[in-house]
Amino acid sequence: MGNESLVKTQADPVGEAGKAAPDGAITDKEILLEVVDLQAGYNDMTVVRDVCFTVRKGEILAILGSNGSGKTTTLRALTGTIKPMGGTVRYRGEDITGLPPYELVEKGIAMVPEGRMLFGGMSVEDNLLMGAYLNRDKQAIKKRLDLVYGLFPRVQERKRQIANTLSGGEQQMVAIARGLMSDPQLLILDEPSLGLMPILVQEIFRFVKEIADLGVTVVIVEQNAMDTLALCDYAIVIQNGESVIEGVGQELLANEDVKRAYLGG
Repeated sequence: MGNESLVKTQADPVGEAGKAAPDGAITDKEILLEVVDLQAGYNDMTVVRDVCFTVRKGEILAILGSNGSGKTTTLRALTGTIKPMGGTVRYRGEDITGLPPYELVEKGIAMVPEGRMLFGGMSVEDNLLMGAYLNRDKQAIKKRLDLVYGLFPRVQERKRQIANTLSGGEQQMVAIARGLMSDPQLLILDEPSLGLMPILVQEIFRFVKEIADLGVTVVIVEQNAMDTLALCDYAIVIQNGESVIEGVGQELLANEDVKRAYLGG
């Protein structure tokens, strides 16, 4: 990605009552996640200083930006991995700013981290079961396993295999499937295409679309701007720790600033 400076703008401005849908209509879907003036960093260093966005129920929201722009730090602050330095995060209208990850899982938020972070010495199915650790209902867990195996047939084929013997693409499928085992309403994906061959990237993105079609709201952080904008309903671009551009995914594909900075236009 390039380092061109982007002017802070909204590609498709709408009123407070709704957000533009991919076909240009205005949607009044329930706001699931709202991030206002988020600030976050490490020790005394501020990495994210002014990130704002909303995620509506049932949509795919993409967060784009170059290396070092603050994308992953934003996710870590959202999911309680690091404590925000300022700003507010609301989920279903409730202030969840700074809550620890386990409490967010209980509320219906799951994150699939960059690098997959599987338990390499455990079987695929045991990794999946770790994603359902809060659930004590064996029947519900079995139903959830059946659902993720239906989404990821290759994961089911490998369920007895040790996780660190899988290919990179297969490990990513397991990581996403594990995230789904907690039955989330909001699934957050950090760089799911990282290090994968192009054909596997398309497969992972197809799975993301299928997950959204099940009614799971998705936030996806990616550097693969072109494919992600084609996939998502709405997107924001973060640069130097600030959200600088937002709009409908298909419209950002045609945005000249975005094309110059991220699409080689």
